[in-house]
Amino acid sequence: MSRSDLTTEEEITTLVHRFYERVRADPTLGPVFDAHIHDWDTHLAIMVRFWSSLFLGSGTYSGTPMPKHIALPDLNAEMFRHWLALFHETTIELPNRVFAEEAEKFAHRIARSLWYGYQINNHPNRLPTELHHG
Repeated sequence: MSRSDLTTEEEITTLVHRFYERVRADPTLGPVFDAHIHDWDTHLAIMVRFWSSLFLGSGTYSGTPMPKHIALPDLNAEMFRHWLALFHETTIELPNRVFAEEAEKFAHRIARSLWYGYQINNHPNRLPTELHHG
């Protein structure tokens, strides 16, 4: 299956917007995001470009998410697991099941990578812990 057969830009946009609606309404993650994102329209556009680059190979995203995430204060594994749970709540509603499953795989890799990077940067004298989810 080619990338263009997996999903469309419209499906990616739907995923991103629905997911961040959940994040913004969430009592745990909403305040964290709102404290650091001052222009949601711009952030959503960046996230659509990010996911489009992953899925469609569009090359429209250029950025380095790790430094922004490791600079956030007081993150913990539960926040990353909660982020994944909200992502799953979003993907479960998508009619394109192949896209939804692939998006879940990407989300887990992204969360794991950001959590490891966060730990290594903020707690260099501790061994990083795994993001167990269930």
